[in-house]
Amino acid sequence: MTTPLRSVVIVGGGTAGWITAGTIAAKHHAASEFGIKVTLIESPDIKPIGVGEGTWPTMRGTLRKMGISETDFLRECDAAFKQGAKFAKWVDGSEDDFYYHPLVLPAGFHQGNMAPYWQQHPHEKSFSQAVCYQEALCENGLAPKSMTTPEYEAVANYAYHLNAGKFSEFLKKHCLTRLGVAYISDNVIKINSADNGDIAFVSTNNHGDVAGDLFIDCTGFRSLLLGEHYKVPFVDKTDVLFIDTALAVQAPYATENCSIASHTISTAQEAGWIWDIGLQSRRGIGHVYSSRHTDDEKAEQALFRYLEATVGKSAANCSVRKIPITAGHRKLFWKNNCVAVGLSAGFLEPLEASALVLVELSAEMISDQLPRCREVMDTIAKRFNETFQYSWDRIIDFLKLHYILSKRTDNQFWIDNRDPATIPDSLKELMDLWRYQHPWDHDFTSRCEVFPAASYQYVLYGMGFKTRSDHIRLTEADIEFARRQLSDNERMIQRVVSSLPAHRELLNKVHQYGFQKI
Repeated sequence: MTTPLRSVVIVGGGTAGWITAGTIAAKHHAASEFGIKVTLIESPDIKPIGVGEGTWPTMRGTLRKMGISETDFLRECDAAFKQGAKFAKWVDGSEDDFYYHPLVLPAGFHQGNMAPYWQQHPHEKSFSQAVCYQEALCENGLAPKSMTTPEYEAVANYAYHLNAGKFSEFLKKHCLTRLGVAYISDNVIKINSADNGDIAFVSTNNHGDVAGDLFIDCTGFRSLLLGEHYKVPFVDKTDVLFIDTALAVQAPYATENCSIASHTISTAQEAGWIWDIGLQSRRGIGHVYSSRHTDDEKAEQALFRYLEATVGKSAANCSVRKIPITAGHRKLFWKNNCVAVGLSAGFLEPLEASALVLVELSAEMISDQLPRCREVMDTIAKRFNETFQYSWDRIIDFLKLHYILSKRTDNQFWIDNRDPATIPDSLKELMDLWRYQHPWDHDFTSRCEVFPAASYQYVLYGMGFKTRSDHIRLTEADIEFARRQLSDNERMIQRVVSSLPAHRELLNKVHQYGFQKI
């Protein structure tokens, strides 16, 4: 007879650990006598990295499945709404150089491709302006919903900006009080193997041995289980993505009631870019750059120039935290009865908020595919490794896309990024394809794409890419469809701009009244 899997041990807390614990515990009834036992061991001596504050819309589903109130989340995690990203100065560095990657699909996306019509007909508007109403919401500082919109529902698709430290504590409290997760605050000092090479139990300083059927490594960059114990090698991707350092600050708002951006702002610099994320009480701002193309002093000067221009005199009081980055991931993510989630699996620059979405997707697949017994675990591990190898490869392609389309020449950083030797073959193939046909869903092979064809369209055409469409003959039906979509989008812009509240106004009301429960 086979022995059923009964216990999951998560080593490491932080956002990755608690999202994983909550996802598994909620689905597998950890609080029940007959559920899967979920134990999380968290070192009291290690503080989370806590820089990543941007999410994807998937986070709404993740929180809902855990039974978390959106109102409570917004109130306790200093969270705000995110409707996409604005990329400034990425093409040529001029003051009016910007484009959006919104979270709403182009108009009529499920019925047809708007890109051929947009490119073939004269227009004054950018691609995202023409086919998506969300850019207008961001430019006007508006929220993606109103107080009458129930929790997690939307007028315009949205994600969140959040305080990573507060979010981790919020999840921890929910997991322990509502979901039945067992908690041990201690350091793991030894990993003990079974005869078949599995992890049998881990030894802790003060709580003895902790046994489990499945171990999840959420120990951050150290990768204590998968990296140190199993010696799974790290696949370095710094030959493709050059960013290797981050300087992060927490900046105050100029005034208590000033507007809060409902999108991430990414502003290109000489050898990297600056992120700017608005929370309710502060902004998270940081400069990520390549140390091969600039030095720390110049990078810090660039950061403070940005702060002085956007924050004002209070910029002088901001303390800088330096964080090293090594772009890459483990060669395998699941080995024997151990799977890595979060930084222990890998890390890339935070250009499109991919870190937390990979945590969510990993936790969801582990939970959905949780092995019934050890006999099927290797098959599930193989599928997991294939799925996430594909996901990491596609994310790397998508991040690199932003760089290879730039026309900037002010630093060798941008020139080197366009060197064909630094571009993955998979991205080269797509670029060859898109020179003659517009991106569409059939260009991708997975049903679980992190970035769909619409995301590639927003970046490609936002940065001025040209698809040769002279061979494409649009029918009268195609033209009528496109014109109707553009007209509908114009009407939608007028409707949402006149009806939705300012971002800060909505957040203030959520604190006071709370959203309607679904």
